[in-house]
Amino acid sequence: MLRVVLLAQGNELTTGQTVDTNSNWIAEQLFPLGIEVVRVVTVPDDLPQLVEVLADAAGRAPLVISTGGLGPTRDDLTTEAVSKAFGLPLAMNSEAMGQVAERYRQMGREMPEINRKQAILPEGATVHENRRGTAPAFSVEVDGTHLFFLPGVPHEMRALMRDSVLPTVLRVFDLQPPIRRIVRVIGLGESTIETRLADLHIDGMVIGFRTKMPENQVKLRFRSNMPTEDIDRAVAEVRRRIGWRAFGVDSGDLGEVVGHALAARDQTVALAESCTAGAITAWLGQTPGASRYLMESAVVYSNAAKTRTCGVPEAMLIEHGAVSEPVARQLAEGIRERADTTWGVGITGVAGPGGGSAEKPVGTVHIAVAGPAGTVHRLLRLPGDRPRVQSLASAAALAMLFRSVTAT
Repeated sequence: MLRVVLLAQGNELTTGQTVDTNSNWIAEQLFPLGIEVVRVVTVPDDLPQLVEVLADAAGRAPLVISTGGLGPTRDDLTTEAVSKAFGLPLAMNSEAMGQVAERYRQMGREMPEINRKQAILPEGATVHENRRGTAPAFSVEVDGTHLFFLPGVPHEMRALMRDSVLPTVLRVFDLQPPIRRIVRVIGLGESTIETRLADLHIDGMVIGFRTKMPENQVKLRFRSNMPTEDIDRAVAEVRRRIGWRAFGVDSGDLGEVVGHALAARDQTVALAESCTAGAITAWLGQTPGASRYLMESAVVYSNAAKTRTCGVPEAMLIEHGAVSEPVARQLAEGIRERADTTWGVGITGVAGPGGGSAEKPVGTVHIAVAGPAGTVHRLLRLPGDRPRVQSLASAAALAMLFRSVTAT
């Protein structure tokens, strides 16, 4: 893959006043093209540091993309740093000057004399027109390294990347985009997944990981010329080692995958939610066409609601408490019977921060899934605050439903 170094300039970045979203966005655009970010550097508006960082970046990769430092003020030091780093004299660039003047003409304003600074560029620079701002972008080539300098304003930078930088990069470099597959996993931590894949070594495949709560993702990268059948076999082996919790490859999220599984089997579901307050239902309902399989839902926080809606006996609530296995099972079975669906899901727990006890601490959650072959139950002890407990509990419930549905 082609290597690239990304630079982000500005005191506002190094002091924490502004977050560098530019580098993240640029990296997302480059990777699918076969361009790998090998370093991201944030540097203040300090000339010696800028010179040092630029010289270092040019020695590390054949492509460098820098954002920021192209304005007219004293702390905009990019052009001077480029000049000193690579021995390129600065001079007034007539093309850049014309673009700056035209921006002000379009705004109906007289150009301040200070803005002439934005047209003083290194000799030999290629100007890239900034149609959304006053600062022209530019690029230089130094000993085979192509360096692009873009404004730090995000909407200006993005337009220049799309309209000028990427087309230039595609023309200059012979790129070989990698082939990517993302295996989505629910209910397993990164360490467990890594253990299951630790001795899996396939020529041409690189494995990476990403946590995106409440799931983990296994990122598989294959060389561009790897045969499709070899890729398919590698992905299948990864899924086999992880097991049923690898719920999708390049798929939607768990709610979407569960919905598609239900629709494909012409099956339906109803839910009775206590501690998750309708979050599971909302998740399932995000997918277009959810009305094909999502029939009914009830938020049953109170004991009276549990009894009235799902037929939970008062004696059961008194004997076992609302947060218990018998109650979760009856919630699932009761809502299934009430809605006349293929599946019923019941969930009850202590989401916190209060309400816990020594026997049932915060994070205690009971989940049940009722279906044609009976009812299954799971007890969880989930860590974290209320939103985290609710998120993890919702994911666990959908995972149970997914396993039940796909086993039929």
